[in-house]
Amino acid sequence: MTTTDPARHSSHRLAAGVLTGILALYIALVAFGNITDFGTNQQFVRHVLAMDSTFKDHDLMWRAITSTALQDTAYVLIIVWETVAALVLVWGTYLWAARRDDAFARRVSTYGLLMLLLLFGAGFIAIGGEWFAMWQAKAWNGEDSATRVFLLSGVALIVNHLPGSRSSAAPTT
Repeated sequence: MTTTDPARHSSHRLAAGVLTGILALYIALVAFGNITDFGTNQQFVRHVLAMDSTFKDHDLMWRAITSTALQDTAYVLIIVWETVAALVLVWGTYLWAARRDDAFARRVSTYGLLMLLLLFGAGFIAIGGEWFAMWQAKAWNGEDSATRVFLLSGVALIVNHLPGSRSSAAPTT
């Protein structure tokens, strides 16, 4: 099959749309859960930022944020970021399904996927995991789940940008 084959574009659009949709659903459910059950992950963020379940190494503990106001501000900003990412990814999913403009669907999906990569990669893995030493915690360690979302987002981003899907025109019949 050549890259100009309409079936190739259709299968690529389907794969990109499904992956974008899965991540849209996931982050929408995460944001919804954090909004409707605010206290559960609020405690998670507080424990990670306070570094109260780490090894208590004096050389690291200066990084701890113990102000509940700052901890809660960080948590609210995370929820806002998740909500915006969900909306962008839902829009991207719709655009893939609408099959009108692959380039625009790709661009919107890319923005949402990059938002997830930033949140889970930079926010949870790098800052939470390394700066706040979340990797040391047994109970308050979200690195495994963050890594899963980061990798799935990366795969979706790659699929969104595979060659042979550069057409911005409506599919041919």
